[in-house]
Amino acid sequence: MPSNTATWRRDACAIAGTGTTAFSKDSGVSVTALAVEAAANALADAGLTPADVDGIVRNDMDLVSCAALADGLGVPNLTYWGEAGPGGSGPCAMVAQAVAAVVSGQATTVVVFRSLNGRSGRRFGLSPVTTPEVGGQETFEEFFGPYGLLSSGQYFALMAQRYMTETGLRSEQLAQIALVARRRANANPAAQMHDRTMTLDDYLGSRMLSSPLRLFDYCLETDGAAAVVVTTTERARDLAQPPAVIRSAAMSTCPRPQPGLMYPTLMREDVTVLPSRVCQDTLYSRAGLGPADVDVAQIYDCYSITALVQLEDYGFCKRGDTGDFLADGQIDLGGSIPINTSGGHMSEGYIHGMNHVVEGVRQIRGTSTSQVPGAEVSLVTSAPPPAASALILVAA
Repeated sequence: MPSNTATWRRDACAIAGTGTTAFSKDSGVSVTALAVEAAANALADAGLTPADVDGIVRNDMDLVSCAALADGLGVPNLTYWGEAGPGGSGPCAMVAQAVAAVVSGQATTVVVFRSLNGRSGRRFGLSPVTTPEVGGQETFEEFFGPYGLLSSGQYFALMAQRYMTETGLRSEQLAQIALVARRRANANPAAQMHDRTMTLDDYLGSRMLSSPLRLFDYCLETDGAAAVVVTTTERARDLAQPPAVIRSAAMSTCPRPQPGLMYPTLMREDVTVLPSRVCQDTLYSRAGLGPADVDVAQIYDCYSITALVQLEDYGFCKRGDTGDFLADGQIDLGGSIPINTSGGHMSEGYIHGMNHVVEGVRQIRGTSTSQVPGAEVSLVTSAPPPAASALILVAA
């Protein structure tokens, strides 16, 4: 595999501002209004104005165009606009694209955003099949839909079942990912599940949605938006907030990458493999760091099994040992690698990974509601097949 590490410019850019909306089940406003609110909050956080913005990067699944956000914000001129994805694989790649725009001289100040009414509008957990016809352009759905494999939750359940069969992972161990996320959300007033505690008995008693995944193994359906502002590190040091310096970014795909649902992964030899296994090699090499250097991680958790596999892929534990690693409390505060410290997608809100980027910045600034003392290296991942991306953020 060719190496691209020599072309990466460490610490050239930083995240200077972050912004979110409320995370809810019914925002009552359009996705454009949500995007404008989050972006405006990010600019205000950085001490910038819309007149400073000359670049915007969106998610390829967002319903808000770069032009619509620029118009809503009052940006006078864009010299760069772009998008990255697919879907939840996109946020870290979107930040990487903003870095590319800045270091190449195409923009100086780039807003990166994700906005969705994921509960009151399009619900990503629902089956896309609404007519008797099954299939779509280059999705392979016609090979799986007739047998009832219609949603990503069902796909990840197959991954979880295979993993548990091969490693002996128990539901009580897998539960720790959801339980830790809920405890962190209980400390975060902005989290959707802030006021709702959860015990192991609650987890085990929740209904089985697609065996072996229960209700609390799934992320939340959320209305909301999140945004960050990317500029040069030199400039960010003179702005309103301590910068979160982008030490490295990386993207990868699985073999046979394919648009649409996750089914191509089922056509490979190992359904438990995620593209993060390849992404981490590039990420750590570009950063000049390794797993032992990471103080805190925001691990993409659309489902509990997704977070579990990534803990292995990014080098925090070995395959087969992860159940004990979780049961020993290694992913909570005080453990060897605290994760999803705002509550993650399973208990804070599901903004397709963009809220993980925001929380990664908070940890570097020292402003998280579940702050890891002395955190100087923060990992953020964006995960599901057919692609993955990741960031390493460091203190200035």
